[in-house]
Amino acid sequence: MTTFPGVSVTPQSAAALAERPRVDGGSDFARLSRRIAEAGLLRRRPGYYAARIGLVVALYAAGWGAFFVLGDTWAQLAVAAFLAFVFGQVALLAHDLAHRQVFRRRGPSETTGRLFGNLGVGMSYGWWMNKHTRHHANPNHEDLDPDVAPDILVWSTGQARASRGVARLIGGHQASLFFPLLTLEGFNLHVSSLRALRSPYMKKRTLEGTLLLLHIVGLLSALFLVLSPGRALAFLAVNQCLFGVYLGCTFAPNHKGMRTFTGDERPDFLRRQVLTSRNVRGGLLTDAMLGGLNYQIEHHLFPSMPTPHLRRAQVIVRQYCAEVGVPYHETGLLRSYREALAHLHRVGEPIRRQRRAR
Repeated sequence: MTTFPGVSVTPQSAAALAERPRVDGGSDFARLSRRIAEAGLLRRRPGYYAARIGLVVALYAAGWGAFFVLGDTWAQLAVAAFLAFVFGQVALLAHDLAHRQVFRRRGPSETTGRLFGNLGVGMSYGWWMNKHTRHHANPNHEDLDPDVAPDILVWSTGQARASRGVARLIGGHQASLFFPLLTLEGFNLHVSSLRALRSPYMKKRTLEGTLLLLHIVGLLSALFLVLSPGRALAFLAVNQCLFGVYLGCTFAPNHKGMRTFTGDERPDFLRRQVLTSRNVRGGLLTDAMLGGLNYQIEHHLFPSMPTPHLRRAQVIVRQYCAEVGVPYHETGLLRSYREALAHLHRVGEPIRRQRRAR
């Protein structure tokens, strides 16, 4: 049985909810969308984003300013940790830009997104945009969502039974390995971004490649010109490992352990987004640290909604889901990690069972 706050549903009843018919006045989502629009929550927030962009740019500049002032000292590892946090905030801004939360038009969104993503943190805007768009269209669909592809981790017992290679090697113990593996995510983003330059979907590959190269060359040049080789490598390791962990901790609570779909399973838009997403409770600090992605349900329903409106939208969405009988799952941050890890451990059981049978 799957339990949500205030609602308990079996997999069978959840499937029935996913196929619930339309309500009067259009689809369930259309009715919700009208309430959100009437509340003015789809309006742009240029002042908020101007302040947020200014703050992140100032922190970025302050981090590198401290780096050059300190010189060749082990104290630079503190700067590496600070810049890992700032890189995460830059990546979260690139996310908002990709969803056109900041600018209405595509041109400014893409230009600024490439500056923040490619040049700022070495993550290809075009690669991430392609991947993330497919995720939003079909979250937690094992055949259509690239975020639940069994490349390294397995996300269902079916994937575990069919696993091979690295996924089969670590799948039985993936829950305990999840956070250690996140230390490699920063490096993985760079490698995946460079590989994507050869992909047919990549637009403006010369610009993307140039900006990625500028980031990589600029980062390595700064490290090895200012620091001794050992300290430079230590700085790079601390910075990229913590960057990966921060991003992973930001995105992990969102969908891991929530309902998944396979094959022709494809409920209506409202249920496809709500049943697969998890919200994380918290105050303004949680909102800032997770970039508003703690309101994952509202974000998936209204991707272009500016981040500061998500908290107000949550009240409307949660009430509406109760009205139409759609389970709405919200939990605390630590609990969200426990749920995700428990899911990873559970779905890895077929691999553990096969090993015990040998």
